[in-house]
Amino acid sequence: MEVESVTGSTRWREHGDAGQVARGLARGALAAAAAAVVVLLTALGGGGLLVLLTGLVGLAAAAVGLWWFLAHRGPVRVLGGVLLFGAPVAVLVLYVVGGLWLFALLAVALWAVALGCARAALRRPGEEESGPAEARPAARPRRAVLIMNPKSGGGKVERFGLVEKAERLGARVELLDPERETDVTALARRAVEDGADLLGVAGGDGTQALVAAVAAEHDLPFLVISAGTRNHFAMDLGLDREDPSACLDALTDGEELRVDLGSVSGRPFVNTVSFGVYADVVQRPEYRDAKAGTALEALPDLLQGGQGDRLDATADTTRLPGQQAILVSNNPYATPDPLSAGAGRRARLDGGRLGVIGIRVDGAAHAAELAVLGTQSAALNVLAARRVEVHGGVTTDGVPTEEDTLPVAVDGEALVLPTPVVCEIRPRALRVLVPKDRPGTVPVPPPLDWRRIIRLAFPDHHPHHGDDSHRSGA
Repeated sequence: MEVESVTGSTRWREHGDAGQVARGLARGALAAAAAAVVVLLTALGGGGLLVLLTGLVGLAAAAVGLWWFLAHRGPVRVLGGVLLFGAPVAVLVLYVVGGLWLFALLAVALWAVALGCARAALRRPGEEESGPAEARPAARPRRAVLIMNPKSGGGKVERFGLVEKAERLGARVELLDPERETDVTALARRAVEDGADLLGVAGGDGTQALVAAVAAEHDLPFLVISAGTRNHFAMDLGLDREDPSACLDALTDGEELRVDLGSVSGRPFVNTVSFGVYADVVQRPEYRDAKAGTALEALPDLLQGGQGDRLDATADTTRLPGQQAILVSNNPYATPDPLSAGAGRRARLDGGRLGVIGIRVDGAAHAAELAVLGTQSAALNVLAARRVEVHGGVTTDGVPTEEDTLPVAVDGEALVLPTPVVCEIRPRALRVLVPKDRPGTVPVPPPLDWRRIIRLAFPDHHPHHGDDSHRSGA
């Protein structure tokens, strides 16, 4: 009892200390934000307001230029490129000529401090040490089978000596023939029939997903080796993406994570399923060799200045009509904002929900609104769901197209699937073996909510929200 009392007292003090730190950070965030506003409104007798307005106008003009550059060809595209790069330059010149650059720089610096303090105040104590899922001890595999793609990631299998290291650790390696297409699923099933007690892949996320599905079907542990190009799945598992050979340490000193596995029309995915504009671009045969050039050539036909075909979708019971692009992810991404600190990362892989991002831009004005308002824009739909159904395309007049299939990009691989395309999630279906010693995941910033910041800064005025600093939602 005495030990429990001491432990409880220690936890109470730690909780109290964390609360004081959060309160100080919240007050610092409010003070820095207020100082930024003061700088903007009082600099040079009202010039600060000009800083704010010209900055917003420049941002909106650059967004319009980006839209014209992507959605048109010829002179309009050239004009869009000029506006995209010229608007920010013009704003900077205006700041310098008008003597406002120092005040603008100070306001931006203060706002950056405010955002940093606010996010730190909202982060839960101990969150920095949390991983993508709770790890548990794992037995050493005796008959591990690893499938390796020598072409993946520009030849990482050979460059990092993955075959030799895996065989030294007792694994059997199945090396894919780069000259012919191999049925990876069938290869994994044969390995299970031969007695494999672990399946692993050194390759891209698409290959990872196919073998992961076989491992989940037989309740076998699965080993991810970060030998692909981007290795998004490995990143969110906390694995070393710089040295794929470090992933093999899990064979001798590993632990197990339980994570979710996505499914699209019965096909597994570990990262994302894309519909609409991006999926159409990926379908083009020249995309693999010239991604940027292919996208620039294809986008005007797909977007048609905002008048291209659209998709209707349903996420659980929420309808998403007329979307130009839809991204469904195995667990939600931290933020849809590409400039945010948490962009491209999932806070966890065992949440049991699909992330859904839908985009609908109806022209240059809509693009400017999206640039200025970000996630608050009507052009962006962000939600989580257990089931997502994407229907056939519709025209901007709401008339359904006659196509009964949809181009889909599954973990970056181009597919064509019959409509409606259904995405679902299998909670904690996959056992992933990871090394005990791994870089870990980068802490994902919590959603920014200034109302919670005020409650944290002045808790005495909000007695019913005393535990707000430890809740994940606002």
